Amino acid sequence: MVYRDFQGIKLSGLGFGAMRLPVIDGDDSNIDKPKAFEMVDKAMSEGINYYDTAWGYHNGNSEIVMGEALAKYPRESFYIATKFPGYDLSNMSKVKEIFEKQLEKTGMEYFDFYLFHNVCEMNINQYLDPKFGIFDYLMEQKKNGRIKHLGFSCHGEMETLKRFIDAYGEHMEFCQIQLNYLDWKFQDAKAKVDLLNEKGIPVWVMEPLRGGKLAKLDDKFETELKELRPDEAIPAWAFRFLQSTKGVTMVLSGMSNMQQLEDNIRTFKEDKPLNEKEMTALMSVVDRMLERKSIPCTACHYCVSHCPQGLDIPHLISLYNEHFITIEGGGFDFIAPMALSAIPDEKRPASCLHCHCCEQVCPQQIKISDMMSDFVSEIG
Repeated sequence: MVYRDFQGIKLSGLGFGAMRLPVIDGDDSNIDKPKAFEMVDKAMSEGINYYDTAWGYHNGNSEIVMGEALAKYPRESFYIATKFPGYDLSNMSKVKEIFEKQLEKTGMEYFDFYLFHNVCEMNINQYLDPKFGIFDYLMEQKKNGRIKHLGFSCHGEMETLKRFIDAYGEHMEFCQIQLNYLDWKFQDAKAKVDLLNEKGIPVWVMEPLRGGKLAKLDDKFETELKELRPDEAIPAWAFRFLQSTKGVTMVLSGMSNMQQLEDNIRTFKEDKPLNEKEMTALMSVVDRMLERKSIPCTACHYCVSHCPQGLDIPHLISLYNEHFITIEGGGFDFIAPMALSAIPDEKRPASCLHCHCCEQVCPQQIKISDMMSDFVSEIG
């Protein structure tokens, strides 16, 4: 197992994500404890020492099961992370109640790592509002030793990330973002990584395989990559990309079975970053994936100036692309609906008049009206 230095401690390069534990009969709330415990035992034996759970994972049961799975190991032999569930605005006034309950659920006296969960457009104002006392309370717990390291996860756009960092950045010890070679360009994750590196905030990675989407590629793309690394499995390319990315300290993977765990452990036996030729080839694959499966909006904003409703059409197109690229192959999209919920009703796709004024000035000749209708039918 490769390890990364973090403030004088050694963290395994691969972290055990507890969002997709094995379940019984497809019921996400019914975790298969024997299988989950077996996976944790395997992870511990192979040197994984970072375990990431959260209040809402597996309908609230992930924290309980992970606490039980780790209970037989010496407390100093692992690091456990969980999060304040600000993705639900009704939780904002309950930080003390929830934190105490999380300690109880996991059976821990302290958390090694604790995060503001899912900073995004929907909740940034509440996270920054001092009346809820979230930041003050978590800083107090850190002072009291019940939080060793405080950070945040972010699914928001660049401006939201900047707002949070401007407010609390000097106190944030790490930031967890969705990062993989597809989102390097698709979600402009590169810009987020550059900002975090500039601010000196270590990068924690979630969705390295984009929910499994990057575990298998089209045959043509797989053949191209295999020619460069014949012995490298396709999922490993996603991890090698991250091993090549400046600032990445922790890579989390939500593994659902022993085979996935063993495959990832095998990959993290060593660092094998991509060379320039391999990186160029991988980015070429990304360009072609996005070209085929997304609307080619260049965000010129000609459409916006001609929209009688004043819709931010490029932004809505980006959410449309996010939704369809995510659900392709069976993925679950929460980012687009979450982002839409932060947009006023009158600025959402359903407000499109289908007047086609935008289409008359679109250099890409995008059928924007059709896209809006499709978007509404998909997620409202």
